[in-house]
Amino acid sequence: MTFTPADKPSFAITTPLYYVNGLPHIGSAYTTIAADVVARFYRLMGHPVLMITGTDEHGQKIQRTAEERGVSPQEHCDEFVAGFERLWQLLNIDCDRFIRTTAPRHNVIVNEFFQRVWDRGDIYKGQQQGWYCVSCEEFKEERDLIGEKRCPIHTNKPVEWRDESNYFFKLSNYQEQLEKLYADRPDFIQPESRRNEVLSFVKRGLQDFSISRINLDWGFPVPTDADHTLYVWFDALLGYITALQDSDEPPSLDKAIAHWWPINTHLIGKDILRFHAVYWPAMLMSAGLSLPERVFGHGFLTKDGQKMGKSQGNTLDPVDLVEKYGPDAVRYYFLREIEFGKDGDFNETRFINVLNADLANDLGNLLNRTLKMAARYCEGRVPDVDRQAIALDHPLRAIGTALTDTVAQAYSQLAFSQACTATLALVQASNKFLDEQAPWSLYKQGKQAETELVLYAVLESVRQAAYLLSPIIPDLSNRIYTQLGFAFEFNDKTLGQRVAYADHAAWGYLPPGQPLGEAAPVFQRLELPTPAASP
Repeated sequence: MTFTPADKPSFAITTPLYYVNGLPHIGSAYTTIAADVVARFYRLMGHPVLMITGTDEHGQKIQRTAEERGVSPQEHCDEFVAGFERLWQLLNIDCDRFIRTTAPRHNVIVNEFFQRVWDRGDIYKGQQQGWYCVSCEEFKEERDLIGEKRCPIHTNKPVEWRDESNYFFKLSNYQEQLEKLYADRPDFIQPESRRNEVLSFVKRGLQDFSISRINLDWGFPVPTDADHTLYVWFDALLGYITALQDSDEPPSLDKAIAHWWPINTHLIGKDILRFHAVYWPAMLMSAGLSLPERVFGHGFLTKDGQKMGKSQGNTLDPVDLVEKYGPDAVRYYFLREIEFGKDGDFNETRFINVLNADLANDLGNLLNRTLKMAARYCEGRVPDVDRQAIALDHPLRAIGTALTDTVAQAYSQLAFSQACTATLALVQASNKFLDEQAPWSLYKQGKQAETELVLYAVLESVRQAAYLLSPIIPDLSNRIYTQLGFAFEFNDKTLGQRVAYADHAAWGYLPPGQPLGEAAPVFQRLELPTPAASP
């Protein structure tokens, strides 16, 4: 069956536009892996999909960092953007658009958006006094600061007192409209813990926020006043819109929002929740644009139970991790082990144990030994059984039949851990079924039909598991499908347009009589790191 774009609604998802004050960290990788998995799932279902990621490259922090390094801000950005692009390639991230906020076409969109808000009367010039965190690029309320006037997020850096003339956005005009938004659309902010944070913040009363800076060269000038530079968030958030338009078209706000807007899902870390769940919808209301479907703020990551940081000496380099263990291992662990939306922890021993148990032992060994039996007992082909004759209450068919909707719902709700757990339950049941039925013994007794029925049920369960896990572990799923005799490529973006998801996601698709590939490990068992010798 071949799908056309008219068959399924389009789906657009974004990561944050990452700030290039340094190379990407594991938190950036975590968000982008999740977005890639969601995008792959919707593509697999036949939806036209647009996945957007990119970099936020303006602001005082970038300018200062570049000066400290003795390079121009643009040279600094170019160097660190290459680091993001390299990591996404290593992690098998298949984004559709990579937007850089220094792109000239982005300036056109920002100016058009600014003009709409200006014409609405929601921008005015005023005096800004307060404590400013350069790392957050945000003024902080004094009640939110911690000891010695430090930012609650960047605790090792004191905030700076600012008293300057800026342009402001009238956020206070949108208090009632935002409260109505949150009441009418309770799923707009997810998960519920993030929604509650926003409701609490808004309830305190919204204050207008600055959208410009003076004495800052690195950024777009305010269209109505060249002495001011647009504040990084008013610039950066609009990158989501700029990225919607094909790069070979002249930039235009109206054309940018013509097809993919509104965004279905913004994935962010919880530290930038306020900008996306309060400032952003208010800005869009002012410009007369429709609002995104949902903003999902995930939790923070720790290492060995401790907050990560250079000062603690416990950073986790995502490049080192993926080069050591491979992209599927990294993708699987973070989405299997951590409930998306909550804080999560990385521990290398736990990492290796989870991967060995789930992918090497339960899934990989199951396929390997079943294929070898099929080679001996069924002439290297899928057992020639009547699939319709397999009882609905067959222990594996019953699980597999229910699994299709369970996993689809989990992916759509960003419940990646649930998708993995439910799918692994079928794999574990298959291992148990194989041991209990002992097809090797049935074969010796001359019970060929019974032998083939057992092997078919197990091979089909492995196939279904590989298909349902393919958004998370595409390379491993490719290897499984190849060994099962399919000419599939789960990294092909058009696969869902050519192959019916409903067929492959359901239990019972594996064609009887199909030649099987040669059994080989699909996931190499990992070794625990050797403890450092005592001095």
